[in-house]
Amino acid sequence: MEKIGLVAGKSDFPVIFAKAAKAKGIYVVAVGIEGETKPEVGAIADKFYWVKLGELSKVLEIFKSEGIKKAIMAGGITKSRIFNEALKIDGLMKSILVKALDRKDDTLLSMITSTLKSSGVELLDSTLFLEEMLPEAGVLTRKAKPSPAQQDDIMFGLSIARQVAGLDIGLSIFVKDKAVIAVEDIEGTDALIKRGGRLAGPGGTVIKVARPKQSMKFDLPAVGPQTILSMAEAKAGCLAIEAKKTLIIDRDETLALADKNGIAVTAVKL
Repeated sequence: MEKIGLVAGKSDFPVIFAKAAKAKGIYVVAVGIEGETKPEVGAIADKFYWVKLGELSKVLEIFKSEGIKKAIMAGGITKSRIFNEALKIDGLMKSILVKALDRKDDTLLSMITSTLKSSGVELLDSTLFLEEMLPEAGVLTRKAKPSPAQQDDIMFGLSIARQVAGLDIGLSIFVKDKAVIAVEDIEGTDALIKRGGRLAGPGGTVIKVARPKQSMKFDLPAVGPQTILSMAEAKAGCLAIEAKKTLIIDRDETLALADKNGIAVTAVKL
């Protein structure tokens, strides 16, 4: 592979991918979404274009003009923008919304993937070059370890979190004393953590899993330094993620920050 397209959403994930691809000598053509993508992506990619949220035709035009045959999607979008902004969605995106049975993430992203494929662009796994960001099972923090009570909450909450993820409601739940305190919704993981902390007080456990039939091409669950900062603010004590299915952004920084705040981080195999 000499050239790859990158549809860059929010978070540091697109930045990390672009650096990894460049380190392998691959020419990167990145498309950033206004209001979502970090400008740093443009400083790393060989070519960089801005599009507005909903301009799918423009993405395809860019990839065609640049001769892109393979691409990845890295980073999500702020989904609430779809509902509370007057977006200028192009005709191609409108046709997808009309044909979609619902507006679940899986539904829309699968249809976008099919549209890319029909236009000659193959969407690859978003973990390409970054497999080390998917941790093996085990306790990941050096100092902080899950307490017996937190282990019980993890065992209690894993199956519930998986059911919630299977319904495409959210990928995370907040648990304390074997009770579900809060469930992730369209606001995202950080809002869930803060809400759980307000409702339950100190000591809660955050559980984040992949969907039962998770595609590795898009919308993988991810945690990072901001996750830990939100947990510290909420005084949550443990983070459990699904092994080999959850990305850890800036792993060293994330785990060091967790240890500093006494937050245990563990990866669990389902």
